[in-house]
Amino acid sequence: MKRYAIYGKGGIGKSTITCALSAALARKGFTVLQIGCDPKADSTASLLGGQSLIPITEYLRQHDETPSLRDIIVQGYGGVYCAESGGPTPGIGCAGRGILMAFHLLDELEAIEKIQPDYVLYDVLGDVVCGGFAAPIRDSYADEVIIVTSGEKMSLFAAGNIFQAVENFKDQNYAQVRGVILNKRNVPGEENLVQEFLDTTGLPLLGVIPRDNAIPFYENKNQTVIEGDAGLPISQKIISIAEKL
Repeated sequence: MKRYAIYGKGGIGKSTITCALSAALARKGFTVLQIGCDPKADSTASLLGGQSLIPITEYLRQHDETPSLRDIIVQGYGGVYCAESGGPTPGIGCAGRGILMAFHLLDELEAIEKIQPDYVLYDVLGDVVCGGFAAPIRDSYADEVIIVTSGEKMSLFAAGNIFQAVENFKDQNYAQVRGVILNKRNVPGEENLVQEFLDTTGLPLLGVIPRDNAIPFYENKNQTVIEGDAGLPISQKIISIAEKL
């Protein structure tokens, strides 16, 4: 089993890429578990085709009894197992604490032991790398971290914070950064800016995803581009990244 925590600034396309990677791995016959770690609870939408999935924290608010795995994990495209941590009621409570609650419940229910996934992908908001948002890095949930960034200043700033957070734990046998995925926004000099970041951090580039209208086209259909048309050039680029994993 290999476990990846995928981090990036909010709105950078991290969930889109995570879903596409999950779909690509599932197409190759692997068992995949994707866990959304964002209070918006929208990480797995493109895998579920519009199917409803109750976030774990929402289930706990609505019910007194402990859920079964069937209550909080749903299979989507390619048999990918999907879960969402969710978060507190907006304006009340700590989103990071919601992630920790979800992780502890999945541990209690022995989700990994029962599903026996080949790959676990944690889709984590990267604007704040503290508390529950850092749990996949520091609490032995993930083996490696993948950073998604564009060449935009704030995206690279978030990528730097994520890298530094991992570096702070490097002597404690926690997750290490596997590499960077460039999700292009077509800003001037974008590839050079990202290359400067790679040179500074010593991180490898796992792949470049160009802007492509096929991605939002299929997202509007509640699909990944892999499900929509795996033969497209953009799909093949994502599949090649999955093959590196």
